[in-house]
Amino acid sequence: MSSDKRFEVPLYTAGEAARYLGVPVSTFRTWAHGYQRKPKGRRPVVGDAIVTTVASDAGASVPFVGLAEAHALAAIRKSGVPLQRIRPALDRLQQELGIEHALASKALYTDGAEVLYDYAERLGDTPEARSARELVVVRHGQHVFNEVVDSYLRRVEFQPGDPWAHLIHLPRYPTADVIVDPERSFGHPIFASGGARTEVVLAAFKRGASIDELSDEYGVPQADLLDVLRAHTEAA
Repeated sequence: MSSDKRFEVPLYTAGEAARYLGVPVSTFRTWAHGYQRKPKGRRPVVGDAIVTTVASDAGASVPFVGLAEAHALAAIRKSGVPLQRIRPALDRLQQELGIEHALASKALYTDGAEVLYDYAERLGDTPEARSARELVVVRHGQHVFNEVVDSYLRRVEFQPGDPWAHLIHLPRYPTADVIVDPERSFGHPIFASGGARTEVVLAAFKRGASIDELSDEYGVPQADLLDVLRAHTEAA
């Protein structure tokens, strides 16, 4: 792992990573740098960083593994579970799985739901336990992640024999298949069909290229182009 560039090479700024995953920049920065809140009349509340960052290079400080970890956190956030309540469970998850970067590991997908359920059972009827249980359902006699979390986790691909995330299909787009692959386009989003970088295609559209021209030039299905353009227009 020490020589794996997925862990070492900064690819994204906090703003880029947040945008790719469809979460607020302030939320992503809290995940990446932790937080300290000082409620009046009470002790400070401190939350440690959860997402991996490395030394900044030209403003980028998030490696691919950090994006993969944040993708899993985005799934938890989407399910409506408050992160401050699930943080202890995430710590337990990493301890039980016995690995660093558990949120970017295949073990999260195979064993994570069972670990969280067992943690909740040991904790009893507490807000943290109830939040952990909300992430887990019983299916075919096994504890698995709920539908929202599972739909996110299925967007991550692993290679045979490799325990760490290899590729992510971004959740931002309803139908278009846009991926991030640390081996292609410096890890920035590309269309799965045609391999064109989304930012390049969007820039060409802004310069006046038509959907037909873009589809022909970059080999991207028109439906995917329209979906991405719609998402970026709504976010503007």
